[in-house]
Amino acid sequence: MMRDVTGRLMLLDTASLYFRAYFGVPESVRAPDGTPVNAVRGLLDFIDRLVKDHRPDRLVACMDADWRPKWRVELIPSYKAHRVAEERTAGPDREEVPDTLSPQVPVIESVLDAVGVARVGVAGYEADDVIGTFTARAGGPVDIVTGDRDLYQLVDDARGVRVLYPLKGVGTLQVTDEAVLRGKYGVDGRGYADLALLRGDPSDGLPGVPGIGEKTAAKLLAGFGDLAGILAAVDDRQAKLTPSQRKRLEEARPYLAVAPRVVRVADDVPLPDVDTALPRGPRDPAGVESLAARWGLGGSLQRLLTTLSA
Repeated sequence: MMRDVTGRLMLLDTASLYFRAYFGVPESVRAPDGTPVNAVRGLLDFIDRLVKDHRPDRLVACMDADWRPKWRVELIPSYKAHRVAEERTAGPDREEVPDTLSPQVPVIESVLDAVGVARVGVAGYEADDVIGTFTARAGGPVDIVTGDRDLYQLVDDARGVRVLYPLKGVGTLQVTDEAVLRGKYGVDGRGYADLALLRGDPSDGLPGVPGIGEKTAAKLLAGFGDLAGILAAVDDRQAKLTPSQRKRLEEARPYLAVAPRVVRVADDVPLPDVDTALPRGPRDPAGVESLAARWGLGGSLQRLLTTLSA
């Protein structure tokens, strides 16, 4: 549920952004006790810049409550398998994360909560799924801020849904609409998920269809419309597929039967009832003051608070 369903909604793929902050801000940025806070301060600076430049009415920091959901792994066991640091029978597997980043994540969460930025993660789902559900339910335009191209599938000009993709920090963003997608990939938002599952994605452990790269996938989608159309063409001996394409797609049917559910973001996540309005002042002023002193957040936190109050 969302209490406020109008106005421009900005959805942050929070982990994607704090990973970028961690690698983009020197680890020499530290708290008074010497603990690195480069990801914390970098993320606060990101949010400050995003709010200044794009003036959203609502803002949600979407979180990975489960970065590798079991239901996706059951369908494609290789899904993100190479990023597992520890398999767990109860709860999410532990992701391989730099040692000095992991301790900063709880600090990020505490600061966002004290400032009053809505923070939403749902058990059993990735941040992508939370973003997909907020997007599906939004009554106005949506800006999705992410360094993950998987979310290009949500781009929809008719609904005013675009992806702000950081090229360098957040000072240089690629504003991704359907024209950008067609120019780069030959598909629109709805076609991007089919393109992605056909070509595969090693970073997510998705094998794709052997021998079907991005350009071939785009040509197949242009010729047959979508994955269902491509599979129908495999069964139609009159359809214009090369013998090798037909053979590869036929052999990949077991993968293609489950890949759409893995690749497509969910739009039916049970969201909590949260106030997504952009905060004009800190929800917990004493907490903000304490966190700023404890972690040496200085100018980064103060700049964000000043921007939010403007």
